Amino acid sequence: MTSTPGLPLQDRFVALWTRAGGTHAADAYADLARCYGEPTRHYHTLDHVRRCLQDLDWARSAIPDTDEVELALWCHDVIYVPGATDNEQRSAAWLRHWSGGSIAAAARVAALILETTHAEVPASLAGRFTADIDLAALGCSRARFQENGANLRAERTDLDDAAYDAAERAFLSALLASPRIYTTDLFQARYEAQARANLTWRLAQPAWPTGTPR
Repeated sequence: MTSTPGLPLQDRFVALWTRAGGTHAADAYADLARCYGEPTRHYHTLDHVRRCLQDLDWARSAIPDTDEVELALWCHDVIYVPGATDNEQRSAAWLRHWSGGSIAAAARVAALILETTHAEVPASLAGRFTADIDLAALGCSRARFQENGANLRAERTDLDDAAYDAAERAFLSALLASPRIYTTDLFQARYEAQARANLTWRLAQPAWPTGTPR
């Protein structure tokens, strides 16, 4: 299938959705953009999707089933309820709803969305690339990493600073303790060292202070 990097965001989604066999592409994008644009969101926005697509395009020649991976990245955070444990499952359900049976690969894409729970190492190479791209932001510059951290904190208004700090430390410590954060050689070579440096730095810092910009 033909790739469409470089297109405006909506045009790129519509082209991908249509290429995959989906119908009502403009309506699907409108609902997707509405979800990602919810006022409670600060990190899980279309900016995160855009950055995922940049990494996808960079690694495109190495990624199998590229359109399926791309569609999973578009949809993986479309449903985001702070603190919920089923956001990925509900995002996969969103895809199946809008597909309406017209996207033949919908089940495979839904399975890729579930890989962004990072519960275990994905079995498929497509799944490993999907998960690695979702975590690529951990290996960005320290300034961007700090900005991302503040935006993630801003989404969790349901938690006080102590509770958020404990949850964040548990997640980051588990990543740091794993043999490798990135499961594909391509992303490990590009992001692993910086991601580990960022996580080590964050875990040495105090909790996000009260009054972190929301």
